Amino acid sequence: MFFKNSRLFALTETFSLSQEELETQLAEQLFTPCSKYEKSRIGWVSPIDAAYAAEGEEEAPMLTHVIGDYIMVCAQKQDRLLPASVVRQETEEKVAEIEQRQARKIFRKEKRQIQDDVYATLLPRAFTKNQPTYAFISVKDKLLVVDSASAPRAEEVVNLLRDSLTSFPVGLPSTRTAPADVMTRWLRDKKLSANFSLLEDVVLHNPLDSSNVVRCASQDLTGDEIAAHLEAGKQVKSLGVSWNNMIHCVINDDLSIKRLQFEAVEEDDVGTDEVTPAQKFDQDFALMTLELSGFFESLFSAFGGLDDPKPFSRKNKDEE
Repeated sequence: MFFKNSRLFALTETFSLSQEELETQLAEQLFTPCSKYEKSRIGWVSPIDAAYAAEGEEEAPMLTHVIGDYIMVCAQKQDRLLPASVVRQETEEKVAEIEQRQARKIFRKEKRQIQDDVYATLLPRAFTKNQPTYAFISVKDKLLVVDSASAPRAEEVVNLLRDSLTSFPVGLPSTRTAPADVMTRWLRDKKLSANFSLLEDVVLHNPLDSSNVVRCASQDLTGDEIAAHLEAGKQVKSLGVSWNNMIHCVINDDLSIKRLQFEAVEEDDVGTDEVTPAQKFDQDFALMTLELSGFFESLFSAFGGLDDPKPFSRKNKDEE
């Protein structure tokens, strides 16, 4: 399987746990479904789906998948789907029924308590949805790569690793030159760093006015219209590029990567119907990490190299 997105975290210390040690510690946070009154729960599952396991296998599934210096893990989150609109409607009906039956007005404090009671009643009956999030640790590059377009979801994986492991110090990667400055220069000069070329998608914004945003898709980025926006002072917030004609993606100014496509790799991989699903997973993981390692090296080099990581701290549950 190939990642569709990439959220990067920089390890501030060398990752030294063996696979056996990692398995033991991750097993303490094994995924289990929500209880009746839990809104969500997250834990570790095998990166290779149960369908990939060997027939008749009775041992507990491996929670890691290792190839060379790369360690794949998978966090699964289960959410109970209880829309706020359903709770609100049920609360309003309950309030109306009490007001009519008791001939009195329900005020805010009591209404809030009724809403809490309605929520507690409906929650055990809500449907559940499972969402796996894959990530891999690149030991040599001292990176954690999370396959998520959502920053909060990626942070959940980091926090689960912190809860599971004795120590997992990470920060947010930082480059010596701001990505927005480099990508704006690429677009203005129509000259990219080695191995990169322009595609047809860009988001431009006015750094002095966050609401002033221009989004272009499937457009010639070397045309006069884009040049006029740059001349007016807009900067690149995200840019579609191709790397080595191997990876197509959108680079964001916070170093996150979206819409990853491993074009040439996936084309070369066609015709592997005879391999088992587990073997296919293994092949894809090896190919993906090989290409991403080179891609990240070129990306960081284009932005002047990596600087000291920015601090990354856990958010309070109320903020999540």
